[in-house]
Amino acid sequence: MTITVEIPEELAGQLIAAGQNPARAVLEAIALEGYRSDHLTEADIRKLLGFDTRIEVHGFLKEHGAFLPYTDEDLEHDREVASHVARRTRAEHGGGPSGTRRAG
Repeated sequence: MTITVEIPEELAGQLIAAGQNPARAVLEAIALEGYRSDHLTEADIRKLLGFDTRIEVHGFLKEHGAFLPYTDEDLEHDREVASHVARRTRAEHGGGPSGTRRAG
């Protein structure tokens, strides 16, 4: 789909950084708004902006202050996994609660 947008010259300089491709700037703005409003996924942004990897998408989102969603449930899951790994590591290496080796 091709869309033509007219922006007054005096505003274009305020909206588009010097040297930036105006079409790309508009496309990126649409991608960011679509992501922030939950209309576009990371995969959609990757396709829309022509990124090769998810890492590029993550960098783009971070650069523009649109961080990946991280819920309380995600935090609890990560905490449980970290605790499990810490307990297993201590058990495998004979460490006490602080993770230090016991004297034999």
